[in-house]
Amino acid sequence: MQMQDAVDLWVPKPGYLNTAAYGLPPRTSWEALVSAQEDWLVGEGGWETWAASTEPCRDSFARLIGVPASDVFSASTVSAAVGLLAASAPDNSRVLIPDMEFTSVSFPWVVHGHRGIEVVTVPLEKLIDSIDSSIDIVAFSLVQSATGVVTDLAEVAAAAAAASALVIVDASQAVGWLPFNALLADAVISTTYKWLMSPRGATFGYLSPRLQERCLPLHAGWTSGRDVSASFYGLPMDLTPDARRFDQSAAWFSHVATAPTLALLEEIGIQPIHDHDVALANTFRAGLGLEPSDSAIVSLRAPGVDHRLAAAGIRASARNGSARLAFHLYTTPADVDLALNALAGLHLPI
Repeated sequence: MQMQDAVDLWVPKPGYLNTAAYGLPPRTSWEALVSAQEDWLVGEGGWETWAASTEPCRDSFARLIGVPASDVFSASTVSAAVGLLAASAPDNSRVLIPDMEFTSVSFPWVVHGHRGIEVVTVPLEKLIDSIDSSIDIVAFSLVQSATGVVTDLAEVAAAAAAASALVIVDASQAVGWLPFNALLADAVISTTYKWLMSPRGATFGYLSPRLQERCLPLHAGWTSGRDVSASFYGLPMDLTPDARRFDQSAAWFSHVATAPTLALLEEIGIQPIHDHDVALANTFRAGLGLEPSDSAIVSLRAPGVDHRLAAAGIRASARNGSARLAFHLYTTPADVDLALNALAGLHLPI
């Protein structure tokens, strides 16, 4: 499907530049969600149909990031998924994290300080140079939430491999617009409510086979069974051998709406979305006299910038003392012009 044809499925009000906070659904996903909830209202249809949406989500997510579906697990949030990995880390592990990392990536490790887990923080620009034989795990966001800075996964993976360290990636601000090689990491986790434009409550993660061997399926329940229909009651526990054994039980309606969105993104392709998003972000940057970037997120630190944007009807985020604007496939040149007009004459610090 051509992206322009697909974009007609979205109906944002002008000035929506806040996908880094939450993405907007296409009509197909909204209609699937409403239909399921209408059935729920009157007791029509069964939960089995809603629960079954998890599998097409898993398959689409796997294809979008280029990994086997058998290595993908379903979770509720990024912190819950990272928490599973942190709980499985050996005592006295040293974890390297950027110093201004989103706390869903950092807190799950910090809470294991009582068993010797040590979290080492460094400025993002020093992350790769700080990976050495003393580090057991490197955990970071592929695209930084506050600033939109993109980290070179290949360089991190190479340094980690030389140090025999695991690589844990939060790709919540990347999956949906940024092509990357997920197989370079040991874990790639992403929520779906941002650039994957789905309801909150669905998160997916890739686990490398070597990491699966080291992790305990802490959230194991009936959905983790080898035969789900035979796993409702009693023992023994017979878990599936693939990554589904790490699943959290799915939030039905979130997955009902996520499935058609991910399928649509597959049809469009991530590379065209990337080119569109980054081109608009760079048009915006050029209008402010800034150098081009490789990100779909633009962070601006200047007095009053957030108030100017809000007064013009621009929906953006305030993050770490800056305004954060995010450009996605439903963003138009008119949205860029609206934001530039709102910031006309703004003095940006050099």
